[in-house]
Amino acid sequence: MSKEFEIVREFEVEASPAEVWAAITAGTAAWLWPLEYEHREGGAAPFGGTVTAWQPERRLTARTENVEGMDQQTVNQLDHVIEPREGGGSWVRYVHSGIFVDDWENQYDGADKHTDFYLHTLRQYLLHFTGRAATYGSVDGPAAATAKDAFDAAVRGLGVPDEAAEGDTVTFAVPGGRSGDAVVDFRNAYFLGLRTDDAMYRLFGRNHWGAPVGVSVHDFAPGADAKQIESAWQSRLDGLFG
Repeated sequence: MSKEFEIVREFEVEASPAEVWAAITAGTAAWLWPLEYEHREGGAAPFGGTVTAWQPERRLTARTENVEGMDQQTVNQLDHVIEPREGGGSWVRYVHSGIFVDDWENQYDGADKHTDFYLHTLRQYLLHFTGRAATYGSVDGPAAATAKDAFDAAVRGLGVPDEAAEGDTVTFAVPGGRSGDAVVDFRNAYFLGLRTDDAMYRLFGRNHWGAPVGVSVHDFAPGADAKQIESAWQSRLDGLFG
């Protein structure tokens, strides 16, 4: 049965409104995935949507009806409001709303929990990598990565100790070659965030919502190659669950 939903988050960041605006309009590969907006009200937005508000450094709203490639939704809207904070930095209000058609509770729970992880990654980008271009890669595990314990198995498979908590530094062997220390910047039962000096690695426990465990990489190193990143991570996940 179709039902409306709304997910609202408000937060403060040290970044200026100009830096936040750049991150949500042009730098999405650095914290979410690559998205393109036509820079005007009424312009084209991702997934066949329309920009309904374009106020540089103040507000971005995009609305899509009959969401392309997402048959569980008929309406999807993202609204970002940015205000300068007294003394510096910015206050941000993010609202994700729309209509879920199918499996409402599961879809809402997944979207709600993903929102916290994505916006945390945005804040990490603004704090540690502002203005740096990112190479983005994303892969999903095989069918076996939908198992109930798949996320926990993936975390252990990456060498992250069970006792490692947010703020801890762990030794992390990056698929594809580079290795070294990584900070655990986010960890709960559904997601893991690892940050190095030149990249952010995000592990998604989407098995909790019936999909495979996935990984996204935001690599800020010069010369990073998306295809190589994805190939290395696909091999790692296939090896873990093969």
